[in-house]
Amino acid sequence: MAYRVAVVGATGAVGREMLKTLAERNFPASEVIALASPRSAGQQVSFGDEAILTVKNLETFDFRGVDFGLFSPGASISAVHAPRAAEAGCIVIDNTSHFRMEPDVPLVVPEVNTHALEAFMAKPDWRRIIANPNCSTIQMVVALKPLHEKFGIRRVSVATYQSVSGAGKEGMDELERATKATYVHETTKPEVFTKPIAFNVIPHIDVFMKDGATKEEWKMTVETRKILDPDIAVFATCVRVPVFIGHGEAVHVEFANPAPLEAARAALRAAPGVTLFDEREDGGYVTPLECQGEDAVYVSRLRVDPTVPHGLGFWCVSDNLRKGAALNAVQIAETIVKRGLIGKKAA
Repeated sequence: MAYRVAVVGATGAVGREMLKTLAERNFPASEVIALASPRSAGQQVSFGDEAILTVKNLETFDFRGVDFGLFSPGASISAVHAPRAAEAGCIVIDNTSHFRMEPDVPLVVPEVNTHALEAFMAKPDWRRIIANPNCSTIQMVVALKPLHEKFGIRRVSVATYQSVSGAGKEGMDELERATKATYVHETTKPEVFTKPIAFNVIPHIDVFMKDGATKEEWKMTVETRKILDPDIAVFATCVRVPVFIGHGEAVHVEFANPAPLEAARAALRAAPGVTLFDEREDGGYVTPLECQGEDAVYVSRLRVDPTVPHGLGFWCVSDNLRKGAALNAVQIAETIVKRGLIGKKAA
């Protein structure tokens, strides 16, 4: 069994990670097609250890006969080309924010809500578009899922420490330039971020909304409720930090029922996609630097929060380009294949 897979936005940070992840996990692909803007058409990108793909023009590409489209080209581009691909019979897994909150599009994290994927795909008129959640939402709900099942979550307060790769290659380039400039006593003008990012933290990701929250904070709230439980209250503060790859989150949770620490540890240890590394000693926790290139969501600093009834707090980190984007998208495609949700294809 093999499938034709198109990676849209293949020259970007997430697109390259999608290609890398497909190869590493030996996804059953008969052909992998790299697509990007007309400006990037003709460039070459790596697929696996040896294969080199020539990037094709997304605007003129015919999606007929393509089984999966892994999209990460930017929301405005997905808005145009994802429906076009879906109409041609391609199953679109979109990493942008454009479709996430549309009621007829499932928002999926395989470790958390595969049932939503199955329910949507069982409908005869489903849109053939599946949304990947925001990177910061993905890692949080993977960690929250086993705790919610065990104790019932009422409220979550989270502060994020998000790496510059969440703003794409341009964000990573700006941090590199600004850091180098600082060492030689020069200054650079921020272009991607609103303030200098080198040796700084910026409590501002995405645009501001009328209530004072940023759109990134709004995403974490509404996406968590759509994925996990609409009755959970979420308050987020999202911060950009001068780290290239890997998001950190300080998460405080209030439960409906008593949440003994050892029972929480056991639930997290048994949860798919979670690695509990929580030693109460120097270095007994995981940092963003250590999670780079890894698939898991790492949970550390788990402890009782005595300021609320039935409260726990923890620290979690994950590679935002992998589990926060590329890996989650590939896992969705793998789930569709493994559960027979797509017609079988001949190699």
